[in-house]
Amino acid sequence: MGLLVTFFVLSILFSFLCSILEAVLLSITPAYVGIQEQEESRIARDLVRFKADIDEPLAAILTLNTIAHTVGAIGVGSQATVLFGETTIEIFGTSLISWEALIAGLMTLAILIFSEVIPKTIGANNWEVLTPFTVNALKVMLFVLAPLVWLSQYITRHLKKDKDKPVLSRTDFLAMARIGTESGVLEENEQTIIHNLLRFSRVRVKDVMTPRIVVIAASDAMTIGEFHEQNEKLPFSRIPIYHEQNDNVNGYVLKDELLLNLVEDNASKTLKDIRREIIVVHKTLPIPELLDIFVKKKEQIALVVDEFGGMDGIVTMEDIIETLLGLEIVDESDNADDMQALARKNWEQRARRLGIIAKDDEAPQDQSIDQDAEQSK
Repeated sequence: MGLLVTFFVLSILFSFLCSILEAVLLSITPAYVGIQEQEESRIARDLVRFKADIDEPLAAILTLNTIAHTVGAIGVGSQATVLFGETTIEIFGTSLISWEALIAGLMTLAILIFSEVIPKTIGANNWEVLTPFTVNALKVMLFVLAPLVWLSQYITRHLKKDKDKPVLSRTDFLAMARIGTESGVLEENEQTIIHNLLRFSRVRVKDVMTPRIVVIAASDAMTIGEFHEQNEKLPFSRIPIYHEQNDNVNGYVLKDELLLNLVEDNASKTLKDIRREIIVVHKTLPIPELLDIFVKKKEQIALVVDEFGGMDGIVTMEDIIETLLGLEIVDESDNADDMQALARKNWEQRARRLGIIAKDDEAPQDQSIDQDAEQSK
């Protein structure tokens, strides 16, 4: 009986240990590993190695767990046979079950509860506290079981189809952000930013630009004084200017520079005299690339052109930031066939917020300031 109990306890004990180690190892987050690296803790180096090649410690855990189950099952089974033989449990003279079968069933139940459910729950809930112990225990196990671990890794390495496949996809991150919001870890606006950021690379300039039909522009022949009289309360800091026709945008002017010239009694100067060059981009340019251009050239506005080189609209740094921080990002899976109409709708919302148009008004069909050009349309 003593050997039976010994085999049983040792099997459950080692299996209990392996389950805790596995649960803790799989629960350690990349952020925790990064923090340990920054703090230069004594477990940081081994922790980085284990998480970088997680197959190695898992192979050691599974190897020891398999040995514990196998040896325990053989030991308990053989001792049960010696002690009870082929005898059965009888009640009122009726044979119900053999002692060997009963002990095998009890051991299976004990393994399920005491070496799977309980230890894995403990490991998952207390992984931060148990991490140092786990790292040290894995170092010993890897040393003792080195030949078996090497054999296991050799086999799994050659069975893997895609060795470089990332563990997490963009969809996984989106799902985690949603779950984080539902559980209260993330705020709603934080989830929106993460969601938009992960889809940022698929957004094109045409998806966020202000369409040509609602662009506020001025003729480069207009004087600074005339422009100020007609647009004294204009909220924009950068105003596109055009030559002769409002589609022929050839630059932009800064509102601050315009006001400075008024103060210096230069109201007779034309907008062309204070014109700045404007960046020209194609409407299919990805937003991340446009952001790089803005940062490198220290600009905040660009002219958007179509495949024929004609003006399609205007895009600003504000459009990019609003897209990233809250405006809905639309891709090919969304029900929005007319991206220009969507951009116009977004512009109308922004314009109402800034007071450019009344809340109940429709967006103007043309916001060109030059009246002659407007009459010629």
